[in-house]
Amino acid sequence: MIDSNITPTKGKVQGRFPIRPKHSIFNTELFFTERHTMQSISCDTLRRILDKEQEYALLDIREPGEYNLGHIARSTLLPRRDIEFRIRYLIPARDTLIILVGDGGKRELLTAATLEAGGYRKVKILEGGFPGWSKAGYATETGVNVPSKESGERVHSEFNVPEIEPADLRSRIDRGEPFLIFDARTPEEYARFCIPNGLNVPGGDLILWAEELKNNANIPVVINCAGRTRGIIGAQSLRRLGLTNVFALRNGTMGWLLAGFDLEREPKRNLAQPSEQSVSVAEKLASQVAEEEQIPFMSVLDLGDLLSRRERKTLYAMDVRSFEEYLCGHIPGFISVPGGQAVQRADDYVAVRTATIVFSCDRAARATMAAYWYRKMGFKNVFVLRGGIYAWVKHGRKLEIGDVQESTIGLERARSSVRCIGSSHAESLPTGKPDLLIVDVGLSRQYAEGHLPGAVWLSRDWIEERIPALYPERRQPILVTCPDGRQSALAGAALVEMGYSDVSVLEGGTQKLIERGRAIETGLTKPLIEPNDVVLSASMSGDKRAMRRYLDWEIELAGKTEKK
Repeated sequence: MIDSNITPTKGKVQGRFPIRPKHSIFNTELFFTERHTMQSISCDTLRRILDKEQEYALLDIREPGEYNLGHIARSTLLPRRDIEFRIRYLIPARDTLIILVGDGGKRELLTAATLEAGGYRKVKILEGGFPGWSKAGYATETGVNVPSKESGERVHSEFNVPEIEPADLRSRIDRGEPFLIFDARTPEEYARFCIPNGLNVPGGDLILWAEELKNNANIPVVINCAGRTRGIIGAQSLRRLGLTNVFALRNGTMGWLLAGFDLEREPKRNLAQPSEQSVSVAEKLASQVAEEEQIPFMSVLDLGDLLSRRERKTLYAMDVRSFEEYLCGHIPGFISVPGGQAVQRADDYVAVRTATIVFSCDRAARATMAAYWYRKMGFKNVFVLRGGIYAWVKHGRKLEIGDVQESTIGLERARSSVRCIGSSHAESLPTGKPDLLIVDVGLSRQYAEGHLPGAVWLSRDWIEERIPALYPERRQPILVTCPDGRQSALAGAALVEMGYSDVSVLEGGTQKLIERGRAIETGLTKPLIEPNDVVLSASMSGDKRAMRRYLDWEIELAGKTEKK
C-alpha cells in the first residue's frame, strides 16, 4: 500500500494553506514557507454545497486505486498527474469554484498551485481530505464511474429490462436457434475477446441498426458488455425505439466466463455499415424520442456563441460518433466521446453538473440517444446540436481534422527549464554514469510493458514526496522519462525547482526509443511505491473471484438507488 503517514504541514491541516506563488508552477519542498495562501473548506461547508444546485467542481486528485477504495459521491476523479492535461476541458471557465480532495497531504497543495498558475481563481482544499470526510461520518462510496453504473441498475429496475442467462443462451445456440449477439463495448475491448459469434456495435451506434433489426424481428437480439451497465442500457435503448425481441446478457462476458463457457479470443469479424434506409429511419426515431422526452435542440448560432464564451461559462461539447469519424472532421471545441462511453463514464467527462452539455453527431440520431440517457441520469442542461455536423458545415463553419489536443498547463515552460535529450540521439543518453538514477513516471502498466534498463518507476503524483526522501543529494544525476515525454518534462521541471542540478529528460519518451530498436526491460522491476495508479478491470484480470466481487458490487447499487 502507499504510505499514508506523510506529514502534510507543520501543524494541523486547516484554515489557509501556504503554496507557491503564481509564477511557480512546478512546486518545491519549500512551498510551505511561501506567503501566498490557498483557502480551505470544511467538511460541513462542502456538505452544504453538495446539497445545493450551484456551479462547482469536486475533484478527487488521488490515484485511481485510492479513489476506487472510497471517495465522495459526485466527485470527479482527476489524478494530480493529469491536471495539466485535462483541466482545460473539464473546467474551461476559470472562475468556477473548484474543491480539491486528496489525502490531507501535499498533493492537494501542489495541485492548487498548478491550478492557480493556470488562471483558476476559486480553488479550495477540503480540510483533512477524504480521510477527514470519512472520519466525520459523511457518506462515501466505492468503485469508479458510479453515477453511470448506478443509473444502469436504476434503468434495469424501472423498465424491467429482460435478461437472458448465459447458460440459457448457450443452450439455445447449441440447439441451432438463431440469435444476433451485439457487443456494446468499444472496438478496442471487443478486439481482445467476445461472446462467440458476437458482433461489435458500440452502444451509441445501436440506434443506427434499429430498422435493420425490426426487419428481422423474429431473430432475438442479445446485447452484452463486460458486466452489466452497457448491456442494460443498450437493450433498453432498442426497446425505447420500439423493438421487443431484445435481451441483455446477464452479467456480460464475466457472467459467461463464470458460467463455465469460453470466450472467443481476438475476433476478426467486421460488421458492415447499416443501410442508408436504417440510418434514415434512425433520424426519424430520434426525432420521436426527442419530442416525447422533451429533449431540447441547440442551433448552430447558439452553439457558436457558447463556444466563444466557454472560458467564462463552462460548456461540455461531446462528439458521440466513432473516433474514426471524429478524426475525419469535427466541430472545433468538441472532444471525441463515442456515445456508449459518454453514458458509461459520465463523471469522467462532466465535472460541473450544472453546466451546459451539448452532444453532436453527423445529424442527430446518436446525439439524441446520448442526451436521452444523460437526462435520465439527472443532468438538466442537456442539448442536441440541431442538424449535427451537416448543419454546422451548411452554415459555412469549418471543421477540424485529426485529434486535437487541449493545451497543457506549463508544458512548454517545463521543457524549456530542463535539459532534453532527443530520442534520435540515443547514444547520447547518460546511462554510463554509475550513479545515474533513471525515473520512469509513466503509468505502471506502461512501465511494465517496457522501460529503460535499470529504470525505477514512480508516479508523478509522488515526485516531490519520494525523490527527496530517497535521494536527498541534490547533485544526484537523474534522467526522467515516460512513454511520450510529456509527464517526464513536468516531473523533470519539478526536480529542477527542488534544487536538483543534474536533471535530463528524454524528449519524445521511451516509445520513440522502442521504435528505434533500443533494448528495454519489461516487468514491474523497480517500483519506488506500490502501484496504485491503475484500476484493473475485473473482466481483464482473469480472476473469477474479482469478477464475482465486482458483479456483486454492481448489483448492490440497485438497492442504493432505491433508498435515494
